[in-house]
Amino acid sequence: MEKTTSQKIRLGLFVIIGLLIFILAVYFIGDKQKMFGKTSHLEAIFNNANGLQLGNSVRYSGISVGTVRGIKMDNDTTIRVDMIIDKAIFPYIKKDAVATISSDGLVGNMIINILPGKGNEPPVQPGDEIRSYNRVRTEDMLNTLSVTNKNAAKLTANLLKITNEINDGKGPLSSLLKDTIISRDLKETMHYLKLTAKGASETATKIDKLVASLDNKNNVVGVIKDSAVANKIKNMVTNLDQSTKEINVVIANLDATILSVKDGKGTFNYLANNPGLVGKIDSTMTNINEASAKLNENMEAMRHNFLFKGYFKKQEKEKAKAAKEADKK
Repeated sequence: MEKTTSQKIRLGLFVIIGLLIFILAVYFIGDKQKMFGKTSHLEAIFNNANGLQLGNSVRYSGISVGTVRGIKMDNDTTIRVDMIIDKAIFPYIKKDAVATISSDGLVGNMIINILPGKGNEPPVQPGDEIRSYNRVRTEDMLNTLSVTNKNAAKLTANLLKITNEINDGKGPLSSLLKDTIISRDLKETMHYLKLTAKGASETATKIDKLVASLDNKNNVVGVIKDSAVANKIKNMVTNLDQSTKEINVVIANLDATILSVKDGKGTFNYLANNPGLVGKIDSTMTNINEASAKLNENMEAMRHNFLFKGYFKKQEKEKAKAAKEADKK
């Protein structure tokens, strides 16, 4: 059966539209996979691929810049990942950049995130290997949580045991909590400790004030700090030392004199032990007193004698004149 012209036209349009759709799909997929732009390779070493697959995206600071082109195991702990990166991004990726594997969203595909470095390193070159950071795997997190849960269970069991013993009145802690005598003693001890601390604080304050007042010149310590006063005190001490030496000499002489008196030697002993000499001295003193009285009487008689009266009057005038001059001064 021969096809009509309209059917041929429809078939041609269908083929053309399908071809355009195929070309657009190839273009968009290739553009996403960086198949048509200028690209270069970068490598990163990981300990675990975490489900990374060929064709997964590579992002730099949140921008899609390439795809994963190769995943190769170097050994049992090293996985080498080959990435195709747009050449226009290379000047912005520094040698201290860090590659890490993460997921695109909560349940999305795995991607490689390249984090910018913090230093002033030069840009990477095609074929360079950048540092990597292996994230904590979910299995490791679950294992850690399992261990934590076991420890928490043991801790809860121990706390429950201690609580039951306290409630049952067993153990020293229960005695401390339920014994009223111990509780009262503890309260009194704390009260006395507070009083002691308060007294210590007041004493420390007084000591601080005393130490601060030592520099005051009105205090004894402040006066001693003055160099002039210190020199005077030094001279006084020296003079006292010299006076002490002289007093010691005088005391030694007095001791010697007292010893000589006790031993019957010297003038004092002679006078004390010779009553005849003492009597002679007493009579001599008596005669001297009588002669002095008689001399006074003779002087008074001469004062009234006309021969000496002028002389004594002259003496009295001179004395009066001298007294008046002294009063004027």
